[in-house]
Amino acid sequence: MCGICGEIQFGDNSADTAAVQRMTDAMIPRGPDASGLVARDRIALGHRRLRIIDLSDSAQQPMVDPALGLSVAFNGAIYNYRELRSELEQKGHRFFSHGDTEVILKAYKEWGEKCVERFYGMFAFAIAERDSGRLFLARDRLGIKPLYLAPIANGLRFASSLPALVKSGGVDTEIDPVGLHHYMHLHAIVPPPRTILRGVKKLEPGTTLTVEPNGAQTKRRYWDVAFETPEKDRALTREAWGERALGALRKSVERRMVADVPVGVLLSGGFDSSLVVALLAEQGQKNIETFSIGFEAVDDQEGDEFVYSDMVAKHYGTKHHKIFIDEARALPALPGCIAAMSEPMVSHDVLGFYLLSEEVKKHVKVVQSGQGADEIFAGYRWYPPLLDSVEGRGSSAREQSVEDSFEAYRKLFFDRDHAAYGQAVQDRFVQEDYTSTFVREHFAKPGASRTIDRALRIDSQIMLVDDPVKRVDNMTMAFGLEARVPFLDHDVVEVAAAMPAEFKTPQGGKYALKEASRSVLINEVIDRPKGSFPVPALVYLRGKYLDMCRDAVTSKRAKERGIFQTSYIDKLLKEPQKHITPLSVNELWQAALLEMWLDEHVG
Repeated sequence: MCGICGEIQFGDNSADTAAVQRMTDAMIPRGPDASGLVARDRIALGHRRLRIIDLSDSAQQPMVDPALGLSVAFNGAIYNYRELRSELEQKGHRFFSHGDTEVILKAYKEWGEKCVERFYGMFAFAIAERDSGRLFLARDRLGIKPLYLAPIANGLRFASSLPALVKSGGVDTEIDPVGLHHYMHLHAIVPPPRTILRGVKKLEPGTTLTVEPNGAQTKRRYWDVAFETPEKDRALTREAWGERALGALRKSVERRMVADVPVGVLLSGGFDSSLVVALLAEQGQKNIETFSIGFEAVDDQEGDEFVYSDMVAKHYGTKHHKIFIDEARALPALPGCIAAMSEPMVSHDVLGFYLLSEEVKKHVKVVQSGQGADEIFAGYRWYPPLLDSVEGRGSSAREQSVEDSFEAYRKLFFDRDHAAYGQAVQDRFVQEDYTSTFVREHFAKPGASRTIDRALRIDSQIMLVDDPVKRVDNMTMAFGLEARVPFLDHDVVEVAAAMPAEFKTPQGGKYALKEASRSVLINEVIDRPKGSFPVPALVYLRGKYLDMCRDAVTSKRAKERGIFQTSYIDKLLKEPQKHITPLSVNELWQAALLEMWLDEHVG
């Protein structure tokens, strides 16, 4: 787990090593253990290292293999690197290190751009070819590791974080109208390749980008998944699907123990993280370090789930750590949390993960997390109505119109419609209904023919990547902590996508997996009501939290940017607790967070 960056020039100029160094320096928290920069003619690579696999200096990055004529800057972890190394050695390759980075280099030499199809893991990496001058960029299937891109004059820069690109200089930091539209409709999610800034894009998950010396670029989508049950599996029972899912997850959890340092677990007390603990215990792991966090309650909204995390920790004999956060600690942490965001994120969980990561890093450098289970196994409350929308019409047809699916999804998921958006932002940002167009186009792609499956696909491939996954990466990396997400192993995702939705949605979602899990996980957790990772103070804005938001949206810089209409801000400030989106985000917090993020990273 690290931070990578670099630049390629398309003309005769050498790469700007000063700009690459600025990006490298901006990512020190992602890799506090070591730093490196390698430049040759038109390409320069930068790297910040967090030592997890092969702790020796032989695995320093950027890694250069003179015999192959290749250099690599790599962020992430390849869990099957030992198996791949053995296979590559049998093909005649010789290794000078013992980690996964060199395996990527040798795999690229052996299999070219298709090497990514052999990797189990999370990754974003850049490989520079010495002899051809070509640059190869890749991102893992589920987008667990980020990779941002910024066109510059006659060249291209890339980095693990958006703010690092901004600090390199010469990047267009104007607001992207399409990105803003997505931000205001999808609770701050901006689907790739867009970001909130006009001059920064991001490489899509499951995609490679080959950049030629003359600037020609070729993208290749190397992984996708159909949200349909294959014909050969349509007779499988719910029990069989549950065992298949549990088996894939069992293997995934085992894979993610590959490290040369101890591995802990972020234990919320919910089903997902508790199942990870149970599977580790089943595999014989002893004295697992587990971590939970709780906040002060506001009105009738509880701020912790300690009763369940305590139950799991006691049953499986973990070494458990509970962190309680009161207002005196939470409020001062918000600026640091915002500084750690590669893109603005309004989910209340973000502050929780930030503060939790700060404490966890004092004990371990790697943790497993339950993120992703809700999106792939239909654990959210809006999924059952999407399934019912088919059955309620009395139709047994497996296909629905894209427009019917879109309308059902929009009503449950969008923060606002296009008309309300036009009343919230300045006129220059009111253009097309970009978000509706994006969702319709995604729903129209082959591979999902029912509303529920289209919703699960877009949530797994888009919403998951740029909300919970990005949140975990950004907040753990703020403290040099590596988070691994076993539910997002591509084998697990492929099983979940093929499983009929009718086996996922009952009894609060994840039904087949929950029933299969009774063999390893205590029933009290399986049968509990669904909880969340609550930070009540960011829903019910009062006192100093409200003052912070008011200052952000009425500041001189906010007025100079001119994103929001004055009448809209006045309405929010008049009744700050009234305006809540369908997914329980405070609209004032959504506007204020964007302004505070821009203050921090753009100025």
